[in-house]
Amino acid sequence: MNDPTLRDLPYKIELNKYGKIEMSPASNRHGRLQVLISAEFLRQLPDGIVINEAAVVTELGVRVPDVAWGSAAFRAAYGETTPYPVAPEICVEIVSPSNSDEEMRQKTSAYFAAGAREVWLVSEDGRLRYFTHGGEQPRSQFPVTVELPPPIG
Repeated sequence: MNDPTLRDLPYKIELNKYGKIEMSPASNRHGRLQVLISAEFLRQLPDGIVINEAAVVTELGVRVPDVAWGSAAFRAAYGETTPYPVAPEICVEIVSPSNSDEEMRQKTSAYFAAGAREVWLVSEDGRLRYFTHGGEQPRSQFPVTVELPPPIG
């Protein structure tokens, strides 16, 4: 974030648990899903804070959920601190074809260990899966409903 040569890259950068940089290019579909989810969080959960690609300190290193929502209490405690020392209440990962099931299990576990209450996994076709510490759930425990369109064309 402090290096001006890295600010406008077309992909996100994360640090793994060894402090090494990992870079993941995202598709246009990926970006569109981020915007649609963020818009619904802003509309349906207006008292919190919505962040696309929030930097969060986890046991795996700095992870960057595609979309995150934090409550008013989270916003008051952490504002725009970078990276967040704890995870916002909802962390959303849009699963790319290059993501393995094991990688997503590890990220989900890391977000929970960092304080998330829910982790959403979104497939590129728009299917949502909701997880809490108790495992997969049929819907979010938060008062938000998101329906995503299929890919264009």
